[in-house]
Amino acid sequence: MSRPSDAAALTLATWFGCGYFPKGPGTVGSLGAIGAAWVLAGPLGVPPVWLAAAAGALFLPSAWAANRACEHWQTKDPQRVVVDEVLGQWLALAATSALEWRSWLAAFLLFRAFDILKPFPVGALERLPGGWGVIADDLGAGLYAAIVLTLLRWLHYL
Repeated sequence: MSRPSDAAALTLATWFGCGYFPKGPGTVGSLGAIGAAWVLAGPLGVPPVWLAAAAGALFLPSAWAANRACEHWQTKDPQRVVVDEVLGQWLALAATSALEWRSWLAAFLLFRAFDILKPFPVGALERLPGGWGVIADDLGAGLYAAIVLTLLRWLHYL
């Protein structure tokens, strides 16, 4: 990588360095997503549902950054790329009703479970080429988590 934009791609792909954590970079990326979401939802007062819009706004730049990172590290889905966890975690958090620790913990646990287990068709999404596959499976996991959270809220468990 020699272009100036490559440094920006790696910074975004690793979510400002979260992906360099030696143990569980995906989990650290999810926690980094929660930290950024907390700033938006807490001090700035942005409703959690707007995190879905933030994920949408970062979708194309994240796919580009993930693709550049794959080229840089010469592997299909480098563990250091965690921006996909950020977008998926934000989708899950968008289904929470407020900045409330139980629902945010449930969003974290559900997203991580769906991201690790990759139920159909989440696992198939990661076979998309380049950065698209890196990002798409986590968006699927985030969507599954959001559906379960919505059901739990509807049933008054959260």
